[in-house]
Amino acid sequence: MEKDTDFSEWYNDIVEKANLSDKRYPIKGMNVWTPYGWKIMRNVDTYIRKELDATGHDEVCFPLLIPETEFKKEKDHIKGFDSEVYWVTHAGLNELDVRLVVRPTSETAMYPMFSLWVRSHTDLPLKIYQIVNTFRYETKQTRSFIRVREIHFFESHTCHISEEDAQKQVEEDFEILGNIMKQLCIPYSLLVRTEWDKFPGAHYTVGIDTGMPNGRMLQIGSIHHYRTNFSIPYNITYEDSDGEHKHVHQTTYGMSERLLGAMIGVHGDDKGLILPPPVAPFQVVVIPIIAKGNAEAVKLEAEMIKLKLEGCGIRVKLDDRDERPGSKFFDWEIRGVPLRLELGMRDIENKVVTFARRDTGEKGTIALDDLTSGVAMLLEIIRASMYRKAWEKQSSNVATIDSLNDLPEKTLRFGWCGSEECGHKFEDENDLKLLGTPYIPEEFTGKCIICGKKTDKVAYASRSM
Repeated sequence: MEKDTDFSEWYNDIVEKANLSDKRYPIKGMNVWTPYGWKIMRNVDTYIRKELDATGHDEVCFPLLIPETEFKKEKDHIKGFDSEVYWVTHAGLNELDVRLVVRPTSETAMYPMFSLWVRSHTDLPLKIYQIVNTFRYETKQTRSFIRVREIHFFESHTCHISEEDAQKQVEEDFEILGNIMKQLCIPYSLLVRTEWDKFPGAHYTVGIDTGMPNGRMLQIGSIHHYRTNFSIPYNITYEDSDGEHKHVHQTTYGMSERLLGAMIGVHGDDKGLILPPPVAPFQVVVIPIIAKGNAEAVKLEAEMIKLKLEGCGIRVKLDDRDERPGSKFFDWEIRGVPLRLELGMRDIENKVVTFARRDTGEKGTIALDDLTSGVAMLLEIIRASMYRKAWEKQSSNVATIDSLNDLPEKTLRFGWCGSEECGHKFEDENDLKLLGTPYIPEEFTGKCIICGKKTDKVAYASRSM
């Protein structure tokens, strides 16, 4: 299956061949994480934890179930999620007095506790996060990592003394995002969602979107500024230095397993996955090239190479299976290992090891005396190259339009007057999703693509994944 011909089928085929997930579990949209896929996701989580810990966030773990009484306190929130949640109605044979929601997201689970934790301005800012599973009743066609009903999810929640301090947190979240995306080599856009598409209960929402090869945008996360929209119904207040009680201002930041789906779509090719070195389960695979009479010598040197690289913190797989080298190459190309090292007797005699890059196919040699520094340098070159190419590809997939005739299969950029009437009309008549306006304003002079009024506001849209 070719990526450029039928992205959807290619994607499903790659997930299966690389054995990232098993969708045969007897609940649709609740898939089993297989060992290789879970290793990738755990490596992603490691970078998330690193960035959150470094910025003063503390990790927590809240219960899965939320009482209906707490869930319904914020009216816009319950309205936005009511059709998507799973309900627990019985405990054993006993019907519950208060129904329980299976966590779709954690605002309504955490904020009753925040009202107990926050008492004084000295308790602020409160910055916590958790990495857990959330559950939403997805009614569209499911797809591994992209559209599922049980979602591996990161979410941070913060409380602040003022709207301005909360806004500083939003800006910090963008810095955290940038650092994580450099490791995952995923390009992204920051688009302020429309009023009708923002997170239920938010003051504003910034969507984090990345471009897929079929010209569509995939939302991989979001950042929300709540003002006091949640702290008022949940009575989260603090006493300031003058003894006055005030409601906190809040933010959240969340990303899901769609990060893995994005990596597959952005980087993979017709041979399989291409994984960024920072999150690959194995950054290097060592393959002995054995001929008659030299098996022991080659295997011994290959084992030494593995040990040297592991000693420097590089994740290595020695593939010493009794298979032909070509078959091994094929297997590890599907799994996207960034760097392949081939070692035969001639390499040993020349005191080198042959390398092949998964991202470009480039081949060359590394002196055995420079093995660890040479491999580390190549892995960083691969990461930087993948990130640069991904940004170039995303930029090339954006088309600025001034007409709705013959729309290209790309992300569309155009003038919009900002009115809901024009926004809804655009979506309804063109089967497109209005993603919003750039968080960082872009210079634009033109006309609204719907009503024709002059505008300096630019908007983006694409077909949904």
